[in-house]
Amino acid sequence: MIKNTNDGSANAPALRIDINYNTCDELPSFSKGPKGNDREKHEAIAKAGFEGIQDGIPELCKEFSLSLTAHARINKVGDLDDLLPIWKGANYNCATIHLGWGIESEAEVDDLVRYVLDCSNRFDFPIYIETHRATITQDMFRTVELVKRFPEIRFNGDFSHWYTGQEMVYGGIENKWDFIAPVFERVRFMHGRIGNPGCIQVDVNADENLDYVAHFKEMWTRSFIGFLKTAKPGDYICFTIELLKAEIFYARTFKNNEEEGDRWQQALLYKELIKECWEKAHALAS
Repeated sequence: MIKNTNDGSANAPALRIDINYNTCDELPSFSKGPKGNDREKHEAIAKAGFEGIQDGIPELCKEFSLSLTAHARINKVGDLDDLLPIWKGANYNCATIHLGWGIESEAEVDDLVRYVLDCSNRFDFPIYIETHRATITQDMFRTVELVKRFPEIRFNGDFSHWYTGQEMVYGGIENKWDFIAPVFERVRFMHGRIGNPGCIQVDVNADENLDYVAHFKEMWTRSFIGFLKTAKPGDYICFTIELLKAEIFYARTFKNNEEEGDRWQQALLYKELIKECWEKAHALAS
């Protein structure tokens, strides 16, 4: 069984807000975010109040008292064998993975999931399967069916891939939320990114009442409620902001070939949005 991330404390279940290191990769010239070397970036991330970094540098995370999480693509049984001793040895908290390419048979999917669950148990290390395009979880229906076969599975909810890739608003998004409730109940890690029905990553403004922003806040809140239902003292759920550069077709660019906005400033805004969702989830779950 994939375990909840746990810091070993006796505190009440908590939210931890991290950042994916690639959010700071090639920030546009107008960005207010860190553009220096790795040390300067890690220091800026710590000063901004983030608690950890996904894909950070272990030595620098230790120096700046930042937690550390990993990620990897796992295509076949055996791909975790070399990675897990490294992650355990470098004090990573957990890992999120892109599992398979999404074109596997059900038998192949089940073999991959069994392997991940077994690795997580053997190494006592949380591994969260991402809801991501070009993986076995790219489809909402197939993912819900997967939960029926493996109820112990736990997810990294990267919902922009479904929201845009499966155009969740088409046909009534409330129907989709009800359908994927078993996934919400099993989310223990989230990638923070907001998309709209046509673009996977868009700038948001706290002063604008946009439907798609409200939709993401609803999905994040439902995931928090799912976590709180079973969380034990010391457990925490990790919300990791992951806003990626234009070169890999995430951030939008316009005629001047500049990115749409400042991913760093957006990351700081996301911190406030997710705190609102956490407070709402607590109120609803109590």
